[in-house]
Amino acid sequence: MDIWGWALAWVAAFAIGLAKGGLSMVGVIAVPLMALVMSPVQAAGILLPVYIVSDIGGLIAFRRDFDRRVLATLLPGAVAGIGLGWATAHLVEERQVGLIVGVIGLAFALNAILRPRASAVQRAPSLGRGSFWGVLSGYTSFVSHSGAPPYQVYAQPLGMAPMTFAGTTTVFFAVCNAVKLVPYAMLGQLSAHNLGIAAVLMVPGLIGVACGVWVLRRMSPVVFYRFITWALVLVSVRLIWSAL
Repeated sequence: MDIWGWALAWVAAFAIGLAKGGLSMVGVIAVPLMALVMSPVQAAGILLPVYIVSDIGGLIAFRRDFDRRVLATLLPGAVAGIGLGWATAHLVEERQVGLIVGVIGLAFALNAILRPRASAVQRAPSLGRGSFWGVLSGYTSFVSHSGAPPYQVYAQPLGMAPMTFAGTTTVFFAVCNAVKLVPYAMLGQLSAHNLGIAAVLMVPGLIGVACGVWVLRRMSPVVFYRFITWALVLVSVRLIWSAL
């Protein structure tokens, strides 16, 4: 890559680290940034190891802040969704998936903004809802690392504290990314060339984790949920725009 490509790659890796440090929606910009200088498939392959190393940093930071009940309702469906993504990788266009995810995320975020009282009603974890959104999150995470919007549609109404929300998100996607290693390797996306680039990008990724945790610890719950809601709006609009 040239200097421009490396600059975008460092920003993408730093955004991944911020996401693993608690600012979950920021990481969704990583693949689109890298796709400006390479194919989205190669970008996803390069960034997966960065996600995993950043996951380790996030797991250390949030080792006591996560909700086991929420994870129990989400992870079985997510693993199934990853398997579905692997089985249909040759059939599905990434833009179509991005459009669906964008529409779902935008509808949820606008409902939270326009109907704050209705969206403020907290729900309990549900295996039925968790399995549905888990499948969708795992599938879109496999296809384009864009599993955060479906995850947030399920997790945000549960009313977790910001640190618990961030920790649960980190653990959930750490498991998803670990499961994705085998199918990604079998699809040829973890080549020696891609792994070499990923090794360099692990540094800004870990720096991003530290910065994300620092910001999250100083953010009030109201500001946190307002931030992730508006971040979901921006991400969803970006997905829809790219698809169209």
